[in-house]
Amino acid sequence: MKLALGTVQFGLDYGVTNLSGQVTIDEVRSILTFAKNNKINTLDTASVYGNSEQVLGCCGVDNYQIITKTISLENSVDEVINGFYKSLESLGQKQVEGLLVHDMNNIENEQFDALFSKLNELKQQGLIEKIGFSAYMPEQVDFLLENFDFDLIQLPFNVFDNRLIVEGQLKKLKAKSIEIHARSVFLQGILLNFDNLSDYFLTWERQFIEYQAMVKNSGLSLLEYALTFVLSIQEIDKILVGVDSENQLKEIVQAVKKQASLEAYPIDDINLLNPSNWNPR
Repeated sequence: MKLALGTVQFGLDYGVTNLSGQVTIDEVRSILTFAKNNKINTLDTASVYGNSEQVLGCCGVDNYQIITKTISLENSVDEVINGFYKSLESLGQKQVEGLLVHDMNNIENEQFDALFSKLNELKQQGLIEKIGFSAYMPEQVDFLLENFDFDLIQLPFNVFDNRLIVEGQLKKLKAKSIEIHARSVFLQGILLNFDNLSDYFLTWERQFIEYQAMVKNSGLSLLEYALTFVLSIQEIDKILVGVDSENQLKEIVQAVKKQASLEAYPIDDINLLNPSNWNPR
C-alpha cells in the first residue's frame, strides 16, 4: 500500500479546514486498526506534534514502521540525540524505521556535521533503519543531494505544487535510490473543501474555481482527484495522509482504487503552497 498515516492530528488541533479538533484516543485506536487491516503500515510522527508520540505509544504500535523527526537543530547535538531517545521512550519502541531532520533552516550551521555523524552511529547501532530529511523547497533538496548521503526524504507535493517534478528533483532523488514520501497532498484540507476558507485565500479564488471545474469535468471527486494525481507519480514511494476519523481513512482507501491519468493545476505562489506563510483570519 502506497499510503502512510500522518499522526499530527493525534497530538494537535491541526489543519486550516479541521473543525473537529484533536482526535480522541479511542478514535486513534480505531484508525490504527483500520489502517493495519488495509496494509497501511507506516506511521509518520514527531515530538513537536503535541502528544502524538505518547498517544501512539499508549495505543501500541509494535507492528508499524514508524518515522519520527528530530527536535530543532537550534539545540545542541546532545540535546537532539536525547530528544530521539525520548521519542523512542514515548513510542514504546527500541528502534524506528526512520529519523528525519526536521529543521532545514539550520543544516548549514557548524554543528550539523557532528549531528549527522551521530545519526549514522545510531543507524549502525540498529536504532534507526533510515536517516533522512523533511524538506520544503526545491533548492533545499538540491543542497541535500550535493552534500549528504541519506536514505529517505519527505517533501510537499500536490496538484497545485509540482515544482519538484518541473525542476527535476524527484528524478535526481530516485537516481540515488532515495525513498520519497509526499506530504501535504491535500494542502491541509483545502483541496478537499474550498468552502468557508478565510479571506486570506481570496487571492486565489479564480484559480480555485477553475480547478474545481477541471475536477468536475474529470468525473472524480475532489478527494479522488487530489489523491489519484499524486498516486500516479512513479517516483513517490509513500503518500502521507492525515485523518480525523476512521471514516475519513475509509474514504481515502476507497479513493486509492481509482486510476486515471490526470493533469496538475500548478499555482506558483509560495504564499499558498507553504502553509507556514498563511495568515488566516
